[in-house]
Amino acid sequence: MKRRNRMLLAVGITVVILLAFFIPRWFNRPAINPESPAPATPPVARSTAGNVIPVSVYVTEPSYISSGIHASGSLAPSEEVELTTEVAGKVTKIFFGEGSAVKKGDLLIKINDEDLQAQLVRAEFQEKLLAEKLERQKILLTKEAISREAYDQLETDHNMIVADIRLLKVRIDKTELRAPFDGIIGFRYVSEGSYMQPGSKVARLVDKSSLIVEFSISERHIATSFLSKNVVFRTEGFMQDFRALVYAVEPRLNERTRTISIRARYDNSRGLLLPGMSAAVTLITSESGNALQVPTEAIVPDISGVSVWTVHNGRAVATPVETGDRSERMVEVLSGLSAGDTVVVSGLMQLRPNIPVAVNGSSQQ
Repeated sequence: MKRRNRMLLAVGITVVILLAFFIPRWFNRPAINPESPAPATPPVARSTAGNVIPVSVYVTEPSYISSGIHASGSLAPSEEVELTTEVAGKVTKIFFGEGSAVKKGDLLIKINDEDLQAQLVRAEFQEKLLAEKLERQKILLTKEAISREAYDQLETDHNMIVADIRLLKVRIDKTELRAPFDGIIGFRYVSEGSYMQPGSKVARLVDKSSLIVEFSISERHIATSFLSKNVVFRTEGFMQDFRALVYAVEPRLNERTRTISIRARYDNSRGLLLPGMSAAVTLITSESGNALQVPTEAIVPDISGVSVWTVHNGRAVATPVETGDRSERMVEVLSGLSAGDTVVVSGLMQLRPNIPVAVNGSSQQ
């Protein structure tokens, strides 16, 4: 009897514990509305990052492009002369400063001409005397008071003294050294008081307002017309292109180098360049202001030729192209692309036709 009571007590305690656990959960459960839809199962996120290729692109647009013949050249002044004296004598005055600008006709140096001036004064007195005497003899000749021979002799003496005066004036002019053209005068090699001999160097005068681009090209280009062609050149110290125009071509080839010498003129009114500079020259043979170019890294060679990857509707498309001239960074595209096309320039090795791509940035050339 006692054993049965203990069993009933154990079962009762177990039932009480179970009821204490489940009854609160039963009353706290939310009511279910049969008309409400069942709660949607949270969607499982599906990442597509592994299938989208990040790329950088270049958007094509019309640009200027040119092609031509490359050569090395140098810059020369349009006018240059070494100023020298024509007569002997002592320098009495110097009228220029080193490195200064001078105008055509400006007096540069003066050589002592006192002896010539004295001879000129004497000759002018003689000429005046002979001119008056010739007038009187002319009157006498009309009256036949003197012979024709005597009159002709006097007229000859007068003409000779006039010639002497003209010669003295020429010699006096040569004692003045004047600038033959506008330009910049360089270092001087004389001082006041120094005695000059004919041909002594005074200074160098250079006109650098316009420069001559001198260069030579191979004889294999002889069939090309050079006159009035544009020339693009670069020099040390400047990262910009300069343009000149061909104005002269040497009429014969250099027999030693088998090259043609060409000259182009550059307007140097701003004074940026100096004579004697070297120049990397391109003689333009063709140019276009509406060409399409792409970066060199965008070109993909294949069995049939070359192509580029373009982006259409977020997907990669292989586009065959025909290329033309190329520079260090850019390649001309003759066909296959239009202005505004988006060309892939990075991530090319991972691309496949129609694969999704994500544009990271635009390449600017």
